[in-house]
Amino acid sequence: MTGTDTDRIIEMAWEDKTPFEAISAQFGLSEAEVIVCMRRELKPSSFRNWRKRVNSGTSKKHLFKRSSAINRFKSSRQRAISNNKISKR
Repeated sequence: MTGTDTDRIIEMAWEDKTPFEAISAQFGLSEAEVIVCMRRELKPSSFRNWRKRVNSGTSKKHLFKRSSAINRFKSSRQRAISNNKISKR
Protein backbone atom coordinates (compact mmCIF):
# COMPACT_ATOMS: atom_id res chain seq x y z
CA MET A 1 0.00 0.00 0.00
CA THR A 2 1.21 3.48 -0.80
CA GLY A 3 1.15 6.41 1.59
CA THR A 4 -1.73 7.89 -0.38
CA ASP A 5 -3.74 4.68 0.02
CA THR A 6 -3.05 4.62 3.75
CA ASP A 7 -4.12 8.26 4.08
CA ARG A 8 -7.36 7.54 2.20
CA ILE A 9 -8.10 4.47 4.34
CA ILE A 10 -7.64 6.55 7.51
CA GLU A 11 -9.85 9.29 6.09
CA MET A 12 -12.58 6.82 5.14
CA ALA A 13 -12.34 5.11 8.54
CA TRP A 14 -12.85 8.44 10.35
CA GLU A 15 -15.95 9.27 8.28
CA ASP A 16 -19.06 8.19 10.17
CA LYS A 17 -21.11 7.40 7.07
CA THR A 18 -18.49 5.34 5.25
CA PRO A 19 -19.02 1.68 6.16
CA PHE A 20 -16.23 -0.86 6.47
CA GLU A 21 -17.73 -2.62 3.44
CA ALA A 22 -16.84 0.42 1.28
CA ILE A 23 -13.22 0.25 2.45
CA SER A 24 -13.23 -3.47 1.73
CA ALA A 25 -14.66 -2.92 -1.77
CA GLN A 26 -12.09 -0.28 -2.61
CA PHE A 27 -8.94 -1.53 -0.88
CA GLY A 28 -9.66 -5.19 -0.11
CA LEU A 29 -9.15 -4.76 3.64
CA SER A 30 -11.38 -6.45 6.20
CA GLU A 31 -12.62 -4.60 9.27
CA ALA A 32 -9.92 -6.28 11.37
CA GLU A 33 -7.22 -5.16 8.92
CA VAL A 34 -8.54 -1.59 9.02
CA ILE A 35 -8.36 -1.67 12.81
CA VAL A 36 -4.75 -2.92 12.65
CA CYS A 37 -3.90 -0.16 10.15
CA MET A 38 -5.51 2.49 12.35
CA ARG A 39 -3.70 1.18 15.44
CA ARG A 40 -0.38 1.28 13.58
CA GLU A 41 -0.82 4.73 11.99
CA LEU A 42 -2.58 6.76 14.70
CA LYS A 43 -1.36 7.97 18.05
CA PRO A 44 -2.69 5.79 20.89
CA SER A 45 -5.10 8.48 22.11
CA SER A 46 -6.41 9.08 18.56
CA PHE A 47 -6.91 5.35 18.08
CA ARG A 48 -8.87 5.10 21.36
CA ASN A 49 -11.05 8.06 20.31
CA TRP A 50 -11.68 6.46 16.91
CA ARG A 51 -12.62 3.08 18.44
CA LYS A 52 -14.94 4.79 20.93
CA ARG A 53 -16.58 6.65 18.06
CA VAL A 54 -16.93 3.55 15.86
CA ASN A 55 -18.46 1.54 18.70
CA SER A 56 -20.85 4.31 19.72
CA GLY A 57 -24.45 4.34 18.58
CA THR A 58 -23.94 7.39 16.35
CA SER A 59 -21.50 5.79 13.92
CA LYS A 60 -22.87 3.95 10.90
CA LYS A 61 -19.63 2.09 10.16
CA HIS A 62 -21.50 -1.21 9.76
CA LEU A 63 -24.17 -1.72 7.12
CA PHE A 64 -26.57 -3.37 9.58
CA LYS A 65 -26.63 -0.09 11.58
CA ARG A 66 -27.61 1.96 8.53
CA SER A 67 -31.07 2.75 7.31
CA SER A 68 -32.25 0.42 4.56
CA ALA A 69 -33.04 3.52 2.49
CA ILE A 70 -29.29 4.14 2.06
CA ASN A 71 -28.09 1.68 -0.56
CA ARG A 72 -24.83 3.26 -1.70
CA PHE A 73 -21.29 3.56 -0.43
CA LYS A 74 -20.45 6.98 -1.75
CA SER A 75 -21.88 10.44 -1.96
CA SER A 76 -23.85 11.23 -5.07
CA ARG A 77 -21.39 14.11 -5.61
CA GLN A 78 -18.43 11.75 -6.02
CA ARG A 79 -17.47 10.41 -9.44
CA ALA A 80 -16.25 6.87 -8.88
CA ILE A 81 -15.56 4.97 -5.71
CA SER A 82 -12.02 4.17 -6.85
CA ASN A 83 -11.10 7.86 -7.26
CA ASN A 84 -13.17 9.45 -4.47
CA LYS A 85 -12.88 12.89 -6.01
CA ILE A 86 -15.69 15.38 -5.75
CA SER A 87 -16.75 16.42 -9.21
CA LYS A 88 -16.24 20.01 -10.24
CA ARG A 89 -19.30 22.18 -10.33
